[in-house]
Amino acid sequence: MYPALAVLQTLGSDADSVLWVGGEGGMEAEMVTRLNIPYKTIPAAGIHGVGLRALPSNILRLLRGVFASRKILSEYKPDALLFTGGYVAVPMAVAGVKIPSLLYTPDIEPGLAIKAIAHFSDCIAMTAEESRSFFKFNHHLVVSGYPTRPEFTEWKKEKARKHLDLHNNKPVLLVFGGSKGALSINKAVLQILPQLLDLAQVVHITGQPHFAEAQAVKTSLINSDEYHPFPYLHEDMGAAFAAADLAVCRAGASTLGELPLFGLPAILVPYPYAWRYQKVNADYLVKNGGAVMLKDEELNTALLPTVTDLFHSPDRLVELKQKMTSLATPNAAEVLASTLRNLTTANKGAAQ
Repeated sequence: MYPALAVLQTLGSDADSVLWVGGEGGMEAEMVTRLNIPYKTIPAAGIHGVGLRALPSNILRLLRGVFASRKILSEYKPDALLFTGGYVAVPMAVAGVKIPSLLYTPDIEPGLAIKAIAHFSDCIAMTAEESRSFFKFNHHLVVSGYPTRPEFTEWKKEKARKHLDLHNNKPVLLVFGGSKGALSINKAVLQILPQLLDLAQVVHITGQPHFAEAQAVKTSLINSDEYHPFPYLHEDMGAAFAAADLAVCRAGASTLGELPLFGLPAILVPYPYAWRYQKVNADYLVKNGGAVMLKDEELNTALLPTVTDLFHSPDRLVELKQKMTSLATPNAAEVLASTLRNLTTANKGAAQ
């Protein structure tokens, strides 16, 4: 969702005529409509790893999605299509096979839906060079980097810390696990919170389901003013990144763009039940020297020693920060927007 929004923001006036197509009940609906972006939905469902009982209905939903996509394309008549992955894109890719399309693959290893869509795409953009090996067939491949929200660049450390009511007498540890939070990370952090607060101020994005527990823990802390739990940050997520000296988080695709943009060293804890996509993302950041990695099952025993070691080793933190910064691609959204413009221009030229 966020990569597509970043591209739309970068397109500016070129995106005056745009239609966002999402899945029925998709999480992006509220945000997209709030931004006044025209929005339609189609039926869609995954078929990989689905039980035999659910498989027939999911296949039927995909077929319904193809027919719904054809109807939308017939009415809207787009010059180009942008896909950012997910099974909801499959019906649209099938229906729009004759329309120029750009596929962006955010994770280092593309998911099965992206691999399927790739066969219908005119151009494939990748977050990193390492993704090239997953596309064996002859396609136009572009290494764009991960597109981040333009408003992120507005945040600098001093402004961000003031905004979040943080001071400069202690470093800042940022803990987050996505919009819904990460249960195992939350539990591990809350168990060692007093020790963490001896080392740093803690900005903890818990996810809405876990926020009440974090608030309850905060009331029992002696130095509760240095613990800052939030259910979720959207507009202020850039402030959290800019204010922090170290992060503890999952290794979803967004970390490939957001952590490097802010030069934020991280302790990555890949979600163990998402195939191996997060593990591959984490391996990439660790291999390039910007992060360290813990397994989910190691959290209770290894998180505190790892955080302590890093905060007690300022030279090591500086090295991680430098290596993480070297991976930044702040012009990624512009690369994708430019590629999309070229596809649109070529399609209009061919139609004349």
